Amino acid sequence: MAKIAWPILLSLLFLSAAVASNTHVKVTDNPADQLVAEIDANRTAHKSSSLYSNQGLACIALQYIKAYQGDCGAVGGSDAKKPSDSLFAETFAPNCGVEVSTLSPLTGRLLGCQSHYVSPQKAFSEILMKNEKSLEIVYSKNHTEVGAAVSGSDGGGPYFWCVLFSGGKKNSSFVLAGSVAKITKPGCFSGANDVCSAGDWSRSIHLWQFVVTALAAVGYAFAL
Repeated sequence: MAKIAWPILLSLLFLSAAVASNTHVKVTDNPADQLVAEIDANRTAHKSSSLYSNQGLACIALQYIKAYQGDCGAVGGSDAKKPSDSLFAETFAPNCGVEVSTLSPLTGRLLGCQSHYVSPQKAFSEILMKNEKSLEIVYSKNHTEVGAAVSGSDGGGPYFWCVLFSGGKKNSSFVLAGSVAKITKPGCFSGANDVCSAGDWSRSIHLWQFVVTALAAVGYAFAL
């Protein structure tokens, strides 16, 4: 029996290592940072200045997403809704550790939702750039800082993309207590120097569930 178990054991160990390696690769990028880079590239191409990536504003963008509670139907169309402005001071800022006294007015916001995950580049061009108004928001000269966030719901779709713009002053608006935003998973937000992959979050869970199953099988092989 042992002669049969060892080949199975080695195969499962290699498979588990491969899956773990693949999962590691999937979490090396932050799609929210990539979205900010895409926005800045488009702004500079149209002779607008690049924007300061504000971690506090970005964390609030993630809170903005969470306020929809996974209701993709409330984004756009005749049933479109948006969180009340009072939630910024009452809920969003405290949840992120942003000092309420440093909140600055928003100069623009973009929000999109889709059932499946796409790359940040496609999210920008195909989900957030809906019309001429969206382009005006991106290229506006009233913005000085930006914060982006992306998150799925319950570890999967639908996927929300949110970008908030502000005209606040660098280092004096959306200031974080202790200079670090509270990390609220699931979801990614820009400017946090955080490795994150909202798009593969549910997939990573499934991969690790497979690893656990494989390891359980290894344990069974040892028992043979």
